[in-house]
Amino acid sequence: MISPTPATPPDGRAGPGRRVRRRGRVRSLLAATVAASTLLLGNLVLQAAPAQAATLLSQGRPVTASSSEGAGTPASAAVDGDLNTRWSSVFSDPQWLQVDLGSAATISQVVLRWEAAYATAYRVEVSDDAQNWRPLASTAAGDGGTDSLTVNGAGRYVRLTGTQRVGGYGYSLWELEVHGTPGTGGPPQGNGTVQVAGSQGNWQLLVNGAPWQVKGLTWGPAAADAPQHLPQLKSIGVNTLRTWGTDASSKPLFDSAAANGMRVIAGYWLQPGGGPGSGGCVNYVTDTTYKQTMLGEIRRWTTEYKDHPGVLLWNVGNESVLGLQNCYSGAELETQRIEYAKFVNEGAKAIHAIDPNHPVTSTDAWTGAWPYFKQYSPDLDLLAVNSYGNVCQVKQDWINGGYTKPYILTEGGPAGEWEVPNDANGVPNEPTDLQKRDGYLQAWNCVTGHSGVALGATLFHYGNENDFGAVWFNIAPGGEKRLSYYAIRQAYGGAGGGNTPPVITAMSLSRTTDVPAGGTVEVNVAVSDPDGDALTHEFKVGGKYIDNNGALVTTPSSGNGPFTVTVPQRLGVWKLYDYVRDGKGNVGIETRSFRVVAPPVSGTNVARGKPVTASSYQQVGDGAPFPPSNVTDGNNTTRWASDWADPQWIQVDLGSVQEFDSLQLIWEGAFARSYRVEASDDGANWRQVYTTADGNGDVDDLGVAGSGRYVRLTGTQRGTGFGYSLYEFGVYRR
Repeated sequence: MISPTPATPPDGRAGPGRRVRRRGRVRSLLAATVAASTLLLGNLVLQAAPAQAATLLSQGRPVTASSSEGAGTPASAAVDGDLNTRWSSVFSDPQWLQVDLGSAATISQVVLRWEAAYATAYRVEVSDDAQNWRPLASTAAGDGGTDSLTVNGAGRYVRLTGTQRVGGYGYSLWELEVHGTPGTGGPPQGNGTVQVAGSQGNWQLLVNGAPWQVKGLTWGPAAADAPQHLPQLKSIGVNTLRTWGTDASSKPLFDSAAANGMRVIAGYWLQPGGGPGSGGCVNYVTDTTYKQTMLGEIRRWTTEYKDHPGVLLWNVGNESVLGLQNCYSGAELETQRIEYAKFVNEGAKAIHAIDPNHPVTSTDAWTGAWPYFKQYSPDLDLLAVNSYGNVCQVKQDWINGGYTKPYILTEGGPAGEWEVPNDANGVPNEPTDLQKRDGYLQAWNCVTGHSGVALGATLFHYGNENDFGAVWFNIAPGGEKRLSYYAIRQAYGGAGGGNTPPVITAMSLSRTTDVPAGGTVEVNVAVSDPDGDALTHEFKVGGKYIDNNGALVTTPSSGNGPFTVTVPQRLGVWKLYDYVRDGKGNVGIETRSFRVVAPPVSGTNVARGKPVTASSYQQVGDGAPFPPSNVTDGNNTTRWASDWADPQWIQVDLGSVQEFDSLQLIWEGAFARSYRVEASDDGANWRQVYTTADGNGDVDDLGVAGSGRYVRLTGTQRGTGFGYSLYEFGVYRR
């Protein structure tokens, strides 16, 4: 049953509605007859359209949608006046279609011409700003065809939201028609203006004249995934998202943000970016081609999205003032920083020329960049900074710098790798789950503590990642909510209650600096659940500090606490992660480092310190040379590396013919897939003692016996594109 509802009716009563079916089939004479009269059939009321002609307001107007099934069924097809073209959504609920009438209008009728994939339940709403919506009509008994709805409302935006589909397809409309009386002029309502208002020390951000405190998160998922995530983020109080780049793929994020009453800080990435890391070097003094290209991109996408209701402000560059230290030094570094700040100003001026209704800022990784912006980027409307462990110092830095513009925190959260002391294994000591929770709350409290100057924050980070960096910072890695997720809900004033995550208060390993490769370690974890839920533990390991790979891999474990956990074969410092889940979508994650060492071998290493020769060794490159003698020096951090070709060999001279009982080969990452080991009394005649075609690197403990003065390893197939590389070649005798 369609139940039209006026936006603000003078007498509080709902107006009448009219539904006319159009199925693409022959209608009966009876149906044609009753179309001009009133007929009561059960609960259904059909009534003639108003006699007064109304203007078709929607045809050819800008239109957005939550999704489109494909390029052949775009949102624009629903307002093109052609009943042979249609919009269709992806196959999920809910989905929406929204038309911008250009200015406020009085709306008297909405006509929905459905294709076969129609909505059995939907609502129609109107808005002045594409954020705050008023109902026009709704039904939970739609049956397709043509729905002609007599309504009473006013506004610039009209949105249809389908909440239940008739079948397994999406929603599909031939046309969405909005009829009524155009506005009589004056400034268009809707997107309006975002502005920095106020005076020194008493600023605020205004959106359409209303105060807007930035309560945000940095955005990591694909823009196309925004519809499935943003309602949840809205529920915890998030009103702003921050991106680092803007292009054609950004539109679904802007659309979904607008649909949920949220806005986006739209970024433009500039080299080198990334602060301590480097996103590529450019010369801001001489490279006019790069600068013109980037100005072109800035102008292009500002023009594309300047009127989009999902835009809050523009952000030109990220951490490049600091990042330029990765490209230059000395006087040249200073020159480049000045020229970069001047280029940021060119970007700000270009944006203002196209879009005077949205402010412009620029982000860097330290407040040390602000003096450059103060002197060389006067067209910025406000400042921005990324700050983690030092976030509470930002206020004083702003005061000391004598700045005359407000700022926002565009990244913040718990202390990062670069801010914490190292642990016993020489790697950064990651904050605990509880410390991370407190880090987010501290960041927000320090921002709000600078009232009238700090206009809010987009805290780091919301994403789908579930790797090394995600565990350090993500509030919901893999979609599982952590303590930090609920801390942000608390800070932003989101709805409280509901189930919350397990709380881990301690984690310890029986060994941390000398765990034998492939062995086990005992792990004790102190954890409780506020809701009394049954908990499960999953242990993962990560080798970020070995090969910079951030992936986390589940490792075997047993027990119910303490747990026995198997460690990898590969030598080096690993991190162990305990994922504690409550079965309700929440997770607590704690991590500790451990160092994997070669397993002890019984007997004496008769190869220690003995002469070594090889077919080749790498003499140039990072860390080179890598001579053969490194494999008998007893140091598991030095290595031999061969040329990048097959075959290669390395040979130890034991000094005399000797018996041996076992061998230990400690491989670097460049291991042998296939190799053989041979012994010889004279260095000319060889006896094979071991062979394999299934090597996997790490540590090979070979319980093979033999005798000879010379022991030779010959690699015949490399496991990587590099050469062969060994830390140690041990020959043992009991």
